[in-house]
Amino acid sequence: MSKIDEIRNDYRNSLKSMDTEESIDLIFYRPIGYLWARLARRLGVSPNAITIASIFLGVGAGILMYFPEFWVNVIGVLLLVWANSFDSADGQLARMTKQYSKFGRILDGMSGDLWFIAIYVALCLRINKTSTFFGEHQWVIWVVAIIAGVCHAKQAAVADYYRQFHLYFVKGETGSELTTTDQIDDDFATLPWKGNFWKKTIMFFYRHYTANQEVLTPQMQQLRRCMKSHYGETVPVDFRERFRASSKPLMKYTNILTFNTRSIALFVAVLLDCPIAYFVFELTVLNLLLVYMMRRHESICSKYKMQLQECA
Repeated sequence: MSKIDEIRNDYRNSLKSMDTEESIDLIFYRPIGYLWARLARRLGVSPNAITIASIFLGVGAGILMYFPEFWVNVIGVLLLVWANSFDSADGQLARMTKQYSKFGRILDGMSGDLWFIAIYVALCLRINKTSTFFGEHQWVIWVVAIIAGVCHAKQAAVADYYRQFHLYFVKGETGSELTTTDQIDDDFATLPWKGNFWKKTIMFFYRHYTANQEVLTPQMQQLRRCMKSHYGETVPVDFRERFRASSKPLMKYTNILTFNTRSIALFVAVLLDCPIAYFVFELTVLNLLLVYMMRRHESICSKYKMQLQECA
């Protein structure tokens, strides 16, 4: 095998699954993330260190979006792109070096939340500073931002959950980061507070994040219980392939609800000095897409659950 073939193979192995990869990621973020991951592997940098670096970059990007100056916003956009390339690199590095950990998965999930908390606060302060109406009624934009933030959190949580469930049917438990509140509770109970304060704290919040995912996907939870009751720990290949084929068309919607489409809307709104447009996009387009995706996916889960119940 030539050096180029080795690099290509190494790159492919750094990806989760072609079923769930987005075009922008494959064209832009994954190749850049792979280069960062190769450099980190050579320097002995851990995936968690890259995740932490991405948090600082993303929060810095949010701070710069407070300022109405165009060139400052451009720097903020570039910092957020850099942060997301690191967010891609940490997962790719983990797969390349087999440095998997539940804490790393939790930390990675929280990094994007911290970026957007900073961004939302910066946008609110900017809107109140530059708008006559919002300057006179400053509470209004904070209410809008809180509602948008809650919607954002649910969109990202459900999209991530559906993708992890799809990956379970593609690669099994080893290739998916799908977890349950019961598993998190067990890990939380066995991990002592002494010397693990931050890990325990992050696990506490992640437990509530996972519980929210489960509440929003009742048919999926029923299907999971039916599969466990019917098949135990080994789901037949035929069943996995049939569910995968049904679920795959929805992966493009889960991708829209994660980072790339959202960030493009954010970049346009900020660079055109109309940050309120981002909140409008969040509350309308992305929420409508979320409702559509949830109804479709829950319907698929219900159909396969009924098939298992009929065979029982």
